[in-house]
Amino acid sequence: MGRTKLMRAPLKYVQGKDCLLHFYGDTSELGKNYLFVCSRSGHKACHAKIENSFADSDCYRQYEIFGGISSVGEIEKMRKIVQEKNIQVVVGIGGGSAIDTAKATAYYEHLPVVIVPTVCATDAPCTGLSVIYQDDGTFDSYLFYPRNPEAVLVDTAVLAASPAKFLVAGMGDALGTYFEARVCQKMDAPSLENGGITRSAMALCRLCYETLLEYGVQAKAACEQNLVTPALEAIIEANTYLSGVGADNGGLAVAHSVYNGFTALEECEKTMHGSLVAFGTIAQLILEGAPKDELDTVMKFCKSVGLPITLKEVGVSDNARVLIAARKACAPGETIHNMPGDITPEQLYDALLAADLLGQQMDA
Repeated sequence: MGRTKLMRAPLKYVQGKDCLLHFYGDTSELGKNYLFVCSRSGHKACHAKIENSFADSDCYRQYEIFGGISSVGEIEKMRKIVQEKNIQVVVGIGGGSAIDTAKATAYYEHLPVVIVPTVCATDAPCTGLSVIYQDDGTFDSYLFYPRNPEAVLVDTAVLAASPAKFLVAGMGDALGTYFEARVCQKMDAPSLENGGITRSAMALCRLCYETLLEYGVQAKAACEQNLVTPALEAIIEANTYLSGVGADNGGLAVAHSVYNGFTALEECEKTMHGSLVAFGTIAQLILEGAPKDELDTVMKFCKSVGLPITLKEVGVSDNARVLIAARKACAPGETIHNMPGDITPEQLYDALLAADLLGQQMDA
């Protein structure tokens, strides 16, 4: 029978060109006093459209540019504003860090949270968790919430105007979704929400992968020219909703452990989350002994959109450093332990070097 199944998602997901012009209409039932936690670029990209939507309302609105990382101190600062200004709705506008700051603020103050992503680099908008850092930027903890955001509003015109490298990184993060969930389902491992995996969750994860293969190349080309096309809309939905709800309810395995391992290396500090997850997905397929066709398809997809297929492309040139990352990726509590058999650092190291060799052959 396995564990009790569980499925969670945002209450409302809205996606479309200029959908922020209807921001107030989509969130008005949540309250009248709004705090917007914005990244600098998020404020610039969204402020005018959001203000436009409040035209005749008497709602109170405060926009705060946050400090750049979702840190303990930053969350405290936002909580103070909530208390002083009697805020009823917290809104996060920007990338993962602004979103995580807003989610944490809303959680501690028992308020609804609305998410407005301005890049498509990770699946953070729809998930029920945040990554919290110390004020000096070092990792503090994962914060798991009792529910997912009340609303996620994705203005595809804003995302089409952001650099294509973010869209590509988002595809890398989304690429792991199906393969990681597939292992968790097979092993009856828990999802990120700590429940069994539903058929619905697996269907979303599978659709996420199929959408990447079908529309990834076209979507990247559209984003490079700042065009909103059906292909771009499809990939934004895959990166944001299908991957976010899929990972939340499907679970993680090797790909995200590889990311956690490589972030310990200085040379990977600038490497995007999704790039490392994509390379970790290739390593996972090698560890699983996946059929050649499947491995080829994944590697060709990565190459076609510009995701890394070699260690050099993620910034690592020394094999001794790969072993350090492999050890960190296999630390107790890491999601790599959802794999069948216990994967050792040495086995992961071999798989990472094997992935690199296959990538070099493909590049040759």
